[in-house]
Amino acid sequence: MSQNPKSIVQGLYAAFAKGDVPAVLAGLKPDAKWTEAEGFPYAGTYTGPDAVMKNVFMRLGGEWEGFQAVPREFVAEGDTVIAIGEYSGTYKATKRSVKVPFAHVWKLDKTGKVASFFQFTDTAVVQKALK
Repeated sequence: MSQNPKSIVQGLYAAFAKGDVPAVLAGLKPDAKWTEAEGFPYAGTYTGPDAVMKNVFMRLGGEWEGFQAVPREFVAEGDTVIAIGEYSGTYKATKRSVKVPFAHVWKLDKTGKVASFFQFTDTAVVQKALK
């Protein structure tokens, strides 16, 4: 791995912030497991970049205005990186805005590709914006 895991994950957030979803997806292994928290609108575990695009990113882009996932802190141990930050955005259908903390657990393989992603967030706060 030419970059350290923390730098790789920071780069994925930077790409997402610029709207460069292809760069984010390129950072995933073909069989990467992406888990959205139970109670989150896109809850479930998706395998591979195409499934993440269809079930998470396309829905975020279509259903939210100005959605952001802004990390504030990174904790790294070996091939695991935890990002702590805040989601924000406005749900288009209800025009309700949300600001909610998150923790993301990223696990990278030896090549620097994302093997798994796991989301922790206060889904009750997100659910209020949807109703």
